[in-house]
Amino acid sequence: MGSDTVVERLMTTEIETVSSDTKISVAAETLLGQQAGSLVVLDAENHVSGILTCTDLAELVAQRTSPADTTVSDYMTTGVVTIAPDQSIQDAAAEMIKEGIQHLPVTNSEQEMIGMLSTTDITNYLTYTGSIGTD
Repeated sequence: MGSDTVVERLMTTEIETVSSDTKISVAAETLLGQQAGSLVVLDAENHVSGILTCTDLAELVAQRTSPADTTVSDYMTTGVVTIAPDQSIQDAAAEMIKEGIQHLPVTNSEQEMIGMLSTTDITNYLTYTGSIGTD
């Protein structure tokens, strides 16, 4: 089970994205409104330049920073690890564990964002594949 399953099969393609100059308050509203765990930050060429997570927003609150004065670029994580759609979910899971991340952007050969793989996607797949009533 799963050894030949590729990332493309499990990834989500409807991804919430923002630019680095988006106000942090707008980003927070988007996360809440979409019930998302992260927002991918894209540059003008649709390349991943960062990711903003709920944890990043918690840091902002903990530092008592005024959201009116900040943009996504102030709190996003840069140097984002990505994965290709044809890689195995085992490779993706290993990368997520190694990097301590829960969201893994999926990019094509031009490094353009085409999807997102989360730990929830992998967990759902492993939990329900082969279970009674799911075949």
